[in-house]
Amino acid sequence: MNEFELIQKFFAAQPVVRDDVVIGIGDDAAVLAPPAGKQIVVTTDSLIEGVHFLPDADARDIGHKALAVNLSDLAAMGAEPAWFLLNITLPSSDEVWVRGFCEGLFALAEKHKVQLVGGNTSRGPRAIAIEAHGFISEGEAVRRNGAAPGDSIYVTGEVGDAALALRHLLGEHRLPDADFAAVRQRLERPTARVHEGMMLRRFAGSAIDISDGLMADLGHILEASGAGALIVRDRVPVSDTYRKHIADIGWDPALGGGEDYELCFTVSAQRDAEFSRWQSKFGCRVTCIGEMVSGPGLQIVDAAGEIYRPATTGYRHFSR
Repeated sequence: MNEFELIQKFFAAQPVVRDDVVIGIGDDAAVLAPPAGKQIVVTTDSLIEGVHFLPDADARDIGHKALAVNLSDLAAMGAEPAWFLLNITLPSSDEVWVRGFCEGLFALAEKHKVQLVGGNTSRGPRAIAIEAHGFISEGEAVRRNGAAPGDSIYVTGEVGDAALALRHLLGEHRLPDADFAAVRQRLERPTARVHEGMMLRRFAGSAIDISDGLMADLGHILEASGAGALIVRDRVPVSDTYRKHIADIGWDPALGGGEDYELCFTVSAQRDAEFSRWQSKFGCRVTCIGEMVSGPGLQIVDAAGEIYRPATTGYRHFSR
């Protein structure tokens, strides 16, 4: 099967057809019609075999994750997802693999009503790159540079499960079967907090999605905002499964492990009370882990107020 047959059989047929797609798959480029008065938010991310997923990873999970990590970036900006482009490199036209990939990809696309409008298919080492587009009204984008001293720092959901699952897969910390089953979905099928991100346009001064680890990504907010932060380690939300193993693995995977794709955001003291009343509308747990401060850098303290110094601060490409 050549690339054109592959595209026609697996990618041209999809469950989402939007009215704002004038020309989609099949021409040299897509023609799109954004709503009047809306700005377009654009992001891109890639998954590479051996770096972002293991060679024996399930194709459905890879399809899901490839789109989810991009939707997570849109969520951090408060954008409503609309379209995406897919560039995929495959070692062969393995129909079974591609069918599974598309099942995972399009199931998530249908959930968020986001349409595939084009891309490219090539032969080579397996890698997937997606470019996602969303809408936002002028001036509503939530950025990294809007945090200020006195703001509360929040995290959606729970962090650390993806890092715990990866440690199991790499043989660094073996989990009982039931515990691995409980955390592996967080690594292989992360949840993009799209609904929560759109709600944050009303409250958040700054936001970022947690892909490289809570400390590293919160650090981007601090740098962009020119402020510091104090977080309480024991407030950082972790799952019951993670807490069962905390005596062996400690807090570092939750603080710096990455792959969580939760949202970290700040809310000013003036908006905190109103935000508290709205938290029940979120589809997930929301936890205040600390506050922004005037001094530079990130400081972490334990429940007793003692300084905690993690061994790692998060994932960085080309760091070694």
